[in-house]
Amino acid sequence: MADTLQGTPEVPDALVRGRFSDGHTDFTVRASGPVAPDSFQVSVTRNPADLVLIVSGINSGNLHATWGQEWRTFAPDWKVWVEDAAFKVFYTGHRIEDRRNGGDVRHCNG
Repeated sequence: MADTLQGTPEVPDALVRGRFSDGHTDFTVRASGPVAPDSFQVSVTRNPADLVLIVSGINSGNLHATWGQEWRTFAPDWKVWVEDAAFKVFYTGHRIEDRRNGGDVRHCNG
């Protein structure tokens, strides 16, 4: 049975790479285009107008993250986790573990 929003069937979006959750909010990762996209955006699932994060410069390697206004003040470790989760979903299409279960932030120093 298809997901519905107010009785309207959800239309599949070929640009959607996948979804993930931080245990509180569900997010959707959407590529900028079907072939060699240079950016992706993360929005709140079921509300694509609520942009959380846009990552551009994927093809050039000159990455730039732009946070949505409401999301800019979130804790730095949460923002790192969202960036990592979004990249994993963008490249693999697989949902990652809920942040509550796998939320330790890991840093590589070399």
